[in-house]
Amino acid sequence: MAKRHYIPVTADIPGAANERNCALIRKVIRTALAAEGVSVPCEVDVLLTNDENIHQINKDMRDVDRPTDVLSFPEFDLYPGELPTEEDADPGTGLIPLGDMVISMEHVAAQAKEYGHSNRRELAYLVTHSVLHLLGYDHLDEGPQKQQMRAREEAILAELGITREG
Repeated sequence: MAKRHYIPVTADIPGAANERNCALIRKVIRTALAAEGVSVPCEVDVLLTNDENIHQINKDMRDVDRPTDVLSFPEFDLYPGELPTEEDADPGTGLIPLGDMVISMEHVAAQAKEYGHSNRRELAYLVTHSVLHLLGYDHLDEGPQKQQMRAREEAILAELGITREG
């Protein structure tokens, strides 16, 4: 898979943006974009943080006063299946800025333990989940939208060879 996307991964907590996590995050984002048919070069910015910091971001940006596992801030108001086009690219970089994701590494560890799988699998799931949000998927209802998003998440993780055990 060509490295056509710019995916900066930063962390505001020590050790989170290690080589292993960054490689996994970039691979998952590239795979998810390809699986969704995104064929234009994109930028996705990733911040790895803790519960305290994601809580503050959630409160400041969404007026939700609690920590969460992942936050997604899409650049565009897309709907599932609608893809960004070259016209959406930043003229200076030639990249389409899809948006930002923020992941709580504390939640990654806690949820991996709760669900009985590895931190690697949980991180891959949350990155996949966030990419789909950046591309217009949502799960606010308990109906078809949530089912569609869950099906896409599982298909992308399967393509990566990441199982519930892995």
